[in-house]
Amino acid sequence: MPNSKESTPEIPIPAVDFEPSHAPVESELRAQGKAVLEMEALAIAAVAQRLDDHFDLAVKLLSACAGKVVVTGMGKSGHIATKLAATFASTGTPAFFVHPAELRHGDFGMLDEKDVVVALSGSGETTEIKLALDPIKRLGIPIIALTGNKSSTLAKHSNAILDVGVAREACPLNLAPTSSTTAALAMGDALAMVLMSQKGFRPEDFARSHPGGSLGQQLITVADIMRSEQEVPTVHLSAVYGDVLQEIDKRRLGFTSVCDDNGKLHGIITDGDLRRTLVNFGTTVFEKLASQIMTKGPKTISSKSLAVEALRVMEKHAISDLLILDEKERPIGLIHLKDLLKAGII
Repeated sequence: MPNSKESTPEIPIPAVDFEPSHAPVESELRAQGKAVLEMEALAIAAVAQRLDDHFDLAVKLLSACAGKVVVTGMGKSGHIATKLAATFASTGTPAFFVHPAELRHGDFGMLDEKDVVVALSGSGETTEIKLALDPIKRLGIPIIALTGNKSSTLAKHSNAILDVGVAREACPLNLAPTSSTTAALAMGDALAMVLMSQKGFRPEDFARSHPGGSLGQQLITVADIMRSEQEVPTVHLSAVYGDVLQEIDKRRLGFTSVCDDNGKLHGIITDGDLRRTLVNFGTTVFEKLASQIMTKGPKTISSKSLAVEALRVMEKHAISDLLILDEKERPIGLIHLKDLLKAGII
């Protein structure tokens, strides 16, 4: 994106020598790459220094938006706009990208007066953007401009102007959009992250926006995938050995919970416990009660815990099931290793 027509703070420009007449050694290649990265970092730093009350206004407009955030841009700015729309959408702000040329050929039907438009243009004079401005304003839709020219047509039609001008591109020819697109991307991220904070966006909200992604899977809770209370194997403290055996065999999970009259958990009995009891007591085993066979203090987890935490508990204690308890220590569900596998946690 071109420089702002207003004065831009002087920043040191790393020397970039891309002399094509010789083949650079590996260290020279790294030096060139480092110079590009440093130049783009300096561009972002300069943009940060120029933030003013227009940024505050932009955040307020987006926060008050009762409709959708419509992001638009042409060329490389369009690619940045597409990414910005995706970032807004995944962090709690409904948004989509629309091509500026398509706005004048039917896509204006996607906009209404409740929306906010975020327009990206380095020069602020992109033809397709300029042609869309008057129709947008007629709808009464606020416009937030990300531009390198604060005196441009786009800036004059905008409610909030965010200056993303750069001293020069990282391109050795100072032609390919590099520093400018990085600055615009960073500014868009700044808007989205501040807006996300203002809305109180939580990890659980992020998971709902990313149900199929690995990031979202890491935020899945036990409640999202646990089995219901009806699927929890349960016997009373006074149940005899035969009843315990029957419950474990019927449920086919290899264990049963042991509860009192109020449903409070006191322990569990596994099929291993049954075998050991049979070896130790022989034929008298059928006289034993669940309270005499059970293992006290079984591992449990809250329904509010993350599923990845359930996996850590299972791995640490070499178990394949966890009971989920309510505030009165009553089983309200269970989670099996297979449930974690099915949810993509493993």
